[in-house]
Amino acid sequence: MPTYTGISSEAFRHPLDRQAEQALRSVPGFDIIAGKFVEFVSERPNFIYQLGNSIQVGPRQYGSIYGLFRECVRTLDIYPEPTLFISQTPLANAFALGQERPFIVLNSGLLDLLTEAELRAVVAHELGHLKCGHTTLTQMAIWALQAINLIGNATFGISRLVSTGLILAFYEWSRKAELSADRAALLVMDDLNPVMHCMMKLAGGSVQHVNESSLEEFIRQSDNYQELDQDGLNQVYKFLLYNNVAQGVFLSHPFPVERLRYIREWATSEEYRQIRQGNYQRASAEGAVNVSSETPTNNEVEALRRQLEELQREIDRIRSQSKDS
Repeated sequence: MPTYTGISSEAFRHPLDRQAEQALRSVPGFDIIAGKFVEFVSERPNFIYQLGNSIQVGPRQYGSIYGLFRECVRTLDIYPEPTLFISQTPLANAFALGQERPFIVLNSGLLDLLTEAELRAVVAHELGHLKCGHTTLTQMAIWALQAINLIGNATFGISRLVSTGLILAFYEWSRKAELSADRAALLVMDDLNPVMHCMMKLAGGSVQHVNESSLEEFIRQSDNYQELDQDGLNQVYKFLLYNNVAQGVFLSHPFPVERLRYIREWATSEEYRQIRQGNYQRASAEGAVNVSSETPTNNEVEALRRQLEELQREIDRIRSQSKDS
C-alpha cells in the first residue's frame, strides 16, 4: 500500500466539496455554533453510546479488521489514531463522527457483504471524512434537522435557518463531501475496482447472488443515469429526489451511480497521477487533520451557552406537554 506522508486533505479534496463548504461557512457565526454544538450536544454522547453499545476494535478484538484499519490510517497519515467500532446493524453502512475524540463505526452488515479489499475501501472512505474535517459539519447538519423537526420555530432562530436555505446548504455540502472521501478511498486502495465494487454492493449487493452481479453493467447504468440530464425536467426531478423540502427529507449521499462517475473521472486525472508520484500539498504538520483552529471569544461562548440552555428548556417543555397529553 502507498503511504502519503504529511498529505493535506486539500491535495485530494473535490472542488465541489470545497465550494459547498465555503457557501455553508459564509453564514455569520456558523463555525462557532457548529463546533460548540458538536462538543456539548453530539460528540460526547455519541462516543459514549458507541462505547456502551458496540464492539471496540483492537489487536485482540476483530484483529484482522484492526490491522487493515491501521494500514489505512498510516496511508493517509492521520494522527492520533481514531477509535473504530463495529455496531450490530444489518444495514450495510458506516459513518465517522467526532473532532476532539474522532471515531468510525462500521455496521456489521458490511462485514458479511464486502470482501476484505472492499471493506478496506469503506474504512479509507470514512478516514477521508476525518482527514478533511467533515465531522463537525456532518453532526451539525444532523442536529439542525432534528431540532427543526422537534421544535419548529420555537427558538434559536430555526425559522430563519430554514428560510435562508441553510438546511439545503447543509445537505448539498454533505453530498459533495462524499466525493472527497471517495478520493481518499482510491488513494488508499491504489486500485479503482474494489472502490467501484463497493459502491455497487452498497447500491444493491447480495451475498447469495454475488456471482450474478456485473460491474460492467453497473458502469453502463451510471452512464445511462448521466444521460438523463439531457432532458431539463429530469434534472428537476433529481433535485427533488435529493431535497424533499415538503416532507423535510434530504439525502446526505449522492446516488452510487453518480459517485461512480466522479471517481472514475478522477482516477484518470493528472491530479491523481501527481499525488501517486508524491507530488501533493502537505499539511502544516504531519498527520494533521484539517479542522478549524478558530477560537471563539468569551462573549460568544457565553451567548451560545445561554442559547443552549434556552433550547434545552424548550425541549423539556415540549416533552412534558407530550407526557401530559
